[in-house]
Amino acid sequence: MQIQKLEEELGVILFDRSKKPVELTLIGQKVVEQSQKVLQEACRIEELIKEEMGEISGDFKLGIIPTLAPYLLPLFLEKFTKSYPKVNLIVEELQTQQIIRMLWRDKIDAGILVTPLNSKGIIEQPLFNDPFVVYLNKNHPLYKFKEVSDKDLTLEDLWLLNEGHCFREQAISICKKLIGKNLKRPNLEFESGNLETLKRLVDKNFGYTMVPSLAIMEMAQTEIKKKVRFFKPPVPTREVSIVYSRSYLKKSIIEALQQSIVASLPNELKSKKNKVRVIDIMPNF
Repeated sequence: MQIQKLEEELGVILFDRSKKPVELTLIGQKVVEQSQKVLQEACRIEELIKEEMGEISGDFKLGIIPTLAPYLLPLFLEKFTKSYPKVNLIVEELQTQQIIRMLWRDKIDAGILVTPLNSKGIIEQPLFNDPFVVYLNKNHPLYKFKEVSDKDLTLEDLWLLNEGHCFREQAISICKKLIGKNLKRPNLEFESGNLETLKRLVDKNFGYTMVPSLAIMEMAQTEIKKKVRFFKPPVPTREVSIVYSRSYLKKSIIEALQQSIVASLPNELKSKKNKVRVIDIMPNF
């Protein structure tokens, strides 16, 4: 009834009720987009007051991709929550496209994922570059190498994450010769959304996989020598960034979060300051 009253006041039809499910009309989509901007700007008033008072507080919803969450979150969460006790940090593991969609719909305030993206209105603030490494066992043919290159990688026993994980596509891009080929084993099919599961399979003599260097940080040096082979230069890396919508709500919390993450990184992952990127092409979802 409220929507119908609004339509009468505006003199336009916002929803096409002849379709199942009901859909926004073209003018309805424009009205919703403008309404979102109005709401964002209204929320910005409260943020401006907090910034003026030097207060960092409030709810903050953060999305983070699964291949970063178990390795990056433990580095900075405790320090951040203690440093900013008035911030109620709500963290959720999400895939890249989910984070982008939720940023567009104002369901989350920021995301931590791998960039660059191709999404209009998304601001990317690079945090660090995370090198890839090969994770294997002592019985694997690659074990004899001190360092490996993409030419040394094989298809038959490579484990990858399932479809939808950006890390899968990044790993495949390293193995250029494998693109377009069948990644299934003749008598075994298995899909996982967890790098730790793949590592455990490798430990039991099931092939090899590629992982980010964050995934081996807690391993002892003796264990790294037995299970990890580093790439020869140029080393393939992934760029990790904190991303947020162009409206830049909760600016002070985003900046505090960024500083906490960078400060928590091991020295080998800390890189030179990167420029903020704003993408101005249409989203790919």
